[in-house]
Amino acid sequence: MRVNVIGGGLAGCEASWQLLKRGIDVYMYEMKPLKFSPAHKLDTLAELVCSNSLKSNDVTTAEGLLKQELRQMGSLLIKCADQCAVPAGSALAVDRVKFSEMVTSKLIQLPNFHLIKEEVTSIDPGDYTIIATGPLTSEKMCSCIAHLIGSNSLYFFDAIAPIVTYDSIDFNSAFIQDRYNKGTGDYINCPLNKEEYDKFYSELVSAETVELKDFENRKVFEGCMPIEVLAKRGYDTMRFGPMKPVGLIDNTGKTPYAVVQLRRETNNYDFYNLVGFQTNLKFGEQKRVFSLIPALRNAEYLRYGTMHKNIYINAPSTLNKYSQLRTNPNIFFAGQISGVEGYVESIMSGLLCGINMYRMLIGKSLLEISTDTMTGALQSYIATASSDNFQPMSANMGLINNLGYKIKDKKAKNQLLSDRAMASITELVHNLD
Repeated sequence: MRVNVIGGGLAGCEASWQLLKRGIDVYMYEMKPLKFSPAHKLDTLAELVCSNSLKSNDVTTAEGLLKQELRQMGSLLIKCADQCAVPAGSALAVDRVKFSEMVTSKLIQLPNFHLIKEEVTSIDPGDYTIIATGPLTSEKMCSCIAHLIGSNSLYFFDAIAPIVTYDSIDFNSAFIQDRYNKGTGDYINCPLNKEEYDKFYSELVSAETVELKDFENRKVFEGCMPIEVLAKRGYDTMRFGPMKPVGLIDNTGKTPYAVVQLRRETNNYDFYNLVGFQTNLKFGEQKRVFSLIPALRNAEYLRYGTMHKNIYINAPSTLNKYSQLRTNPNIFFAGQISGVEGYVESIMSGLLCGINMYRMLIGKSLLEISTDTMTGALQSYIATASSDNFQPMSANMGLINNLGYKIKDKKAKNQLLSDRAMASITELVHNLD
């Protein structure tokens, strides 16, 4: 049996390995070195294009737990990363050239691996295919994907607003109401008086931002507007835009001076995004400045806002819970193009696609992973998040099922979540094949 894997990045390589070691012939299509994206430089596979860090190894952190789950599930790329590690404190950082070369060597030494160095310009819907072309997918490949899923479900730039947890919102300074009462109470409103707005505005326009790469800069700002850029256009610009108070009445019976609205991120009531607050502020600055909004003074951030070039699909409307195309189960999407964000998350996505493609080919039921685990929780989020405002997501402890009781000590809570997750993964691996 043959599977086509399009893309030789982290997800494509991990998916290939999971298929290869189970005896499936893999034909990987990779356009390097014939054609490079603006960020890629190496001729080898699994190139790390930005940082060389895969973040924390501490299992009480989201990234650390996800890596440990992947180790248990037999991830090639995490094993290679461990073997190519360079000193980085509690983080897993790698020699990126050595890492890329090692992954490439592991794959090409297998007789059922076939590397085809060309750009894909068409996809046969009858072929078994894993699309793992990443956030810098070529224009021709984008056209192929748009033909498969519809251009309305394909995004080219990432303008992400922060997401906060429901439990961390201060409802003494917030109220639930839809504008002009047109709705069913879907928005949480965070009002500011003039003094509070003045302070927020002053700090926002002077806050530090992340420097964009040359190939990201121009088009990002044409396609979206960071809240801090909007603010610099004038004192009242936000009050006539994302912070407009019209149609809202606060708990005192008055219209606030300005309002930040929070909108549900999932079908549950756990996470809310700051509407219209896509931003390029540094993460620490987001925490500092947005804490000046009274209802968010103690907010816990599930995800901070980011802005960069990022090609991805609207996964909740396009893929099922196994990352298969809803309209064609022969085709899986893996990695950042599927809506996960980050190195380790892409590896996880590739691993699951590889295993589930194999299980489909041999007639087994596809793998479902408990949302008590980081792997299962992140995969579930990608499939079930709101399709109206879908944005990529990275691993976060807030995604995992709650313990069912509250623990004030965050480290202790995360340790219990981690212990439960690893017990679930151990049981899964025991029954995997």
